[in-house]
Amino acid sequence: MADAVKPKLRRLLLLLALALVSLGARAESNNLLIQLQPGGGYRIWHADGPSVLSDDDIMLLDSMAEPQGSAPIPTPLGAARARRTELGVIIELAEAKTDKTLLVDRDACGHLKTWHVEGGTPLTDDQATDLVMAALPGGGPRLVLDPEHHAKSFITAIGIMVAVWKPRPARP
Repeated sequence: MADAVKPKLRRLLLLLALALVSLGARAESNNLLIQLQPGGGYRIWHADGPSVLSDDDIMLLDSMAEPQGSAPIPTPLGAARARRTELGVIIELAEAKTDKTLLVDRDACGHLKTWHVEGGTPLTDDQATDLVMAALPGGGPRLVLDPEHHAKSFITAIGIMVAVWKPRPARP
C-alpha cells in the first residue's frame, strides 16, 4: 500500500513545485514534457498547442482507447483514433492541419492532461539534453535556455516535465 502512495505523492509534489515555479514567473510560462525515443532523440510535448478538443472529447477518446488503436471517432477536428500506450493515450488527428498528435495523461488527482506535439516553446536538441541530464524527482537546478527563458526539469513516470518561464527583470 505504501509503495502505491509514493508515486501519487511524488506526482502531487511535482505539480505543487510546478505551480510554485509558475507563481514566481511574472510573464509567459509554459510546461513541456520530454520523452526519450527508441534509438535516441526526444519527443517534446507542449502543454498548449493549436489542436484543441473539449474535455468531453478527450474523455471520450481516452475511454475508447485500445492498444492497437480505436475505430475512428468523430471530433470537431475530424476523425480521431486513440491508442493506449504505457506512457498514456495517444490521439491521432489525421485531418487536422497541424498538431496532429496529442498525448493524454492523468495528473495526481486523476484529471486528464492533454499534451500537444506542436507548441510555442521550441527546444534545441542540446537544450533538451541539458534538461534531461539535470532532471531530478523534486526538480533539478534552474537552467538558462537563453537570456529570456529559464527552465527547471523534473523526473516523472512518463518523461521529463519541464517548467519554462521568463524571469522577472532585475530590480534596480
